[in-house]
Amino acid sequence: MDPKQDQMTRLLDIMAKLRDPEGGCPWDLEQTFATIAPHTIEEAYEVVEAIEENDMAELKSELGDLMFQVVFYAQMASENGDFDFHDVVGAISDKMIARHPHVFGDKAINTADAQTIAWEETKAAEREAKAKKAEGPISALDGVAKPLPALTRAEKLQKRAARVGFDWPDMPPVFDKIHEEIDEFKAEITAGSDKDRLEDEFGDILFAVVNLGRKVGLDPETALKRTNNKFTNRFKGVEEALRARGKSPEQSNLDEMDQLWNEMKKTRG
Repeated sequence: MDPKQDQMTRLLDIMAKLRDPEGGCPWDLEQTFATIAPHTIEEAYEVVEAIEENDMAELKSELGDLMFQVVFYAQMASENGDFDFHDVVGAISDKMIARHPHVFGDKAINTADAQTIAWEETKAAEREAKAKKAEGPISALDGVAKPLPALTRAEKLQKRAARVGFDWPDMPPVFDKIHEEIDEFKAEITAGSDKDRLEDEFGDILFAVVNLGRKVGLDPETALKRTNNKFTNRFKGVEEALRARGKSPEQSNLDEMDQLWNEMKKTRG
């Protein structure tokens, strides 16, 4: 047997042993699909972090952790008689072949843009087939996963709606919408509205801002992540400057910290 294939078999055997009622791991035996799901999300983010830091050793480790999540789900499904790991591999293999007829068939697709269009057409056909199987109505928004980060899901929903013509053709109305939503938020604050109403209006602002980023080709999660990192870097600089003065942020005041913040903007970007 190919040593690399043997490693996959070894991992599956390890997972089966961990879930074995006779001598398995108590923690692993207690887990369900619902309890493992948060760990899967965390592992996916750790993969992204390793990529962003260009740490190949860490990426290898984190990809292993993420793969283990798939193996874990497959083992639990196998115990329930639903499917096993080989079914998962077979399903994704079939899907990739179906979505790449220009590679595995005789369809001609010569550019990345044409492939994107073909990919979306294939996914749309898959959604339609799913809807027919479920005997339910078809929506252009079907298939946009609810657990996605909210900013990412907002962008995907907007892109789906845009594909069927629900989109402004140019930028001015997008800016107008943002200003409109901000004004509505201000009005709710002035009116002393409750948290639920404020949250609703605040969400409208964020949704409109995501639309602005989409219009200029910016990913909202990436943009906000960059700002988070920038804020962290600058604020740590403020803390370092205060320590050099024998102070902590609690011993300082807003005027002093704001002055240091502006200095950090010049020196730390």
